[in-house]
Amino acid sequence: MGKRWAAALMCLMMALPAAGPAEDDADYSAEEIVESVLLDEDGEEHAERSDETEAGPEDGNPARKDFIDRIIALGQKLYEEADGKRKRAHYASDIYVCKNFTVYLFRKNRDDFRMAEYPGTELVIPNNLPAKKCKPYAYGFLWEDISPEKGNPFEVAAQFIYNTDLSREENLELAKEFMRQARRGDYFQMSADYEYGVGAHSAIMLGYDPENDEIHWMDSNMRGGKKNGIRYGLVQFDAVKSVEWWADAFCHRKRGATLYRLRDDIVYAEQK
Repeated sequence: MGKRWAAALMCLMMALPAAGPAEDDADYSAEEIVESVLLDEDGEEHAERSDETEAGPEDGNPARKDFIDRIIALGQKLYEEADGKRKRAHYASDIYVCKNFTVYLFRKNRDDFRMAEYPGTELVIPNNLPAKKCKPYAYGFLWEDISPEKGNPFEVAAQFIYNTDLSREENLELAKEFMRQARRGDYFQMSADYEYGVGAHSAIMLGYDPENDEIHWMDSNMRGGKKNGIRYGLVQFDAVKSVEWWADAFCHRKRGATLYRLRDDIVYAEQK
């Protein structure tokens, strides 16, 4: 096990309890991000309130790489179509709500893929864990626990949860080491308190740049605001921030972040 993976495992063990283009913001009012609205697997509304990059070793699997490539290509296409203009991210059906965006990219590309262990099972992506089930932690950095037998192709690659037994500085170092585990195609969840708001956010990692200690990612609605009472969010592609910037966003009491990674056994679905 490499030093970074060992550090990430230590981060998880120590943290768990013993049991794009800029746009003029003048017309938008800032607001706290206190609600994540998303569609469940059946398309029903589900709302919960809350308070040059390094590639992964799994890239040797052509089907898995193709799945990730398609997700990222669609995200880039939507980014280019938005052309720097904010997109509506207010209603349950809006794909530009942060979690809706990442879920949409997954669902639009999943039909051609399966898990080798469960070739007859359609792939699904879990919803965020409801706020009541997140306690004592904040809502937003955990997914529902859906088994691979039921179609969940993701595994927890790494996780950070703020540990009150450690100092702020110690937690921040663990949070930074956690972020360095990010790989291309990872689905990222965090509960944050940072310059863009307070609450849950979803993103898809494009990779970690070890030379500059930076993260590349894509998302929607990290940067947003309300206009005439309706929230609009900016679509970002190949956005870049330092590892420290990311770590500082979720390194707060009761908050944390998780990297969800596609399993190694992604295969093409059998054509019928």
